[in-house]
Amino acid sequence: MSTSTLEPDMRATVSHASSPSSAQSAAHQPSAASDLVMPAGPSPLRKWLVKWIVPALLPLALLIAWDLAVRLSGTMLVPSPKEVGMMLWDFAFGGIYDDAFSETLGIHWLKSMSRVYGAFALAALVGIPLGLVIGKNATIRRVVDPTLQMLRPVPVTAWLPLSMIFFGVGPNAAIFLVFLGAFFPIVINTTFGVKSVEGRLFEAAAMLGCKGTSMFRQVVLPAALPSIFNGLRLGHGIAWFLIVVGEMTGVPEGLGAAIMDGRMLSRTDVVIAGMVVIGFTGFVTDRLLVALNNRLLKWSPQHNV
Repeated sequence: MSTSTLEPDMRATVSHASSPSSAQSAAHQPSAASDLVMPAGPSPLRKWLVKWIVPALLPLALLIAWDLAVRLSGTMLVPSPKEVGMMLWDFAFGGIYDDAFSETLGIHWLKSMSRVYGAFALAALVGIPLGLVIGKNATIRRVVDPTLQMLRPVPVTAWLPLSMIFFGVGPNAAIFLVFLGAFFPIVINTTFGVKSVEGRLFEAAAMLGCKGTSMFRQVVLPAALPSIFNGLRLGHGIAWFLIVVGEMTGVPEGLGAAIMDGRMLSRTDVVIAGMVVIGFTGFVTDRLLVALNNRLLKWSPQHNV
């Protein structure tokens, strides 16, 4: 039998053998296409619940536990949430107790805000450039970093007597203490961010003709921004933490001063009301920092908060 006679039969056999698999693959195509359909995203209601209701569950549970603990213990030393709420209203608008604390919240809040954010801005203006230089220059790092690491563990409260000697009794001592507390997280995190920049980024930028200040601006600073924002958030929280200590230095007005006055007068409701105001203000301003972080780092989704 000749080769030309066999070829049509072989082609027919191969075509016949392959036709079932072709039919099967064709049968499976619709299901494969259906597997590629993306699942529907969460509904607007679910997004709203996750964004607003879920974060409020723990504070609500803590308020209920606090109220139950006060009721069951019968203590007179700790006020109930309702009493603190009344104090907050009187603190802000007056009309309930009409004492020395009534309608003074605005003054205390503005004074503390000016000290906290004045000191925080100064800490950022000094800490970020210093951290950039320390992280980039190994010689400066060897000179400066040991001193920073030695001063960093010293509690800010230990600086309180010296601050009163250096700056006197008043707001300048408070600003210095808040500055000191915010400065170290900012400079340490900025230094870490610059040191963590990968060498291949410098090589790639150099191949594209980037050098000098342009290298610093276009490579180092963007790569270090996540660490810089971490330092800013830590320093911001510590700044509010230290305002109470700072306003112990003979400052007549401020949330810390009001808390200290409440402590001396055994007005626990005033103390807790001041804590609530500080906590809420710190939370709102931290959200502003997070929004700025997410805006500037939108090119890096893994660093969005």
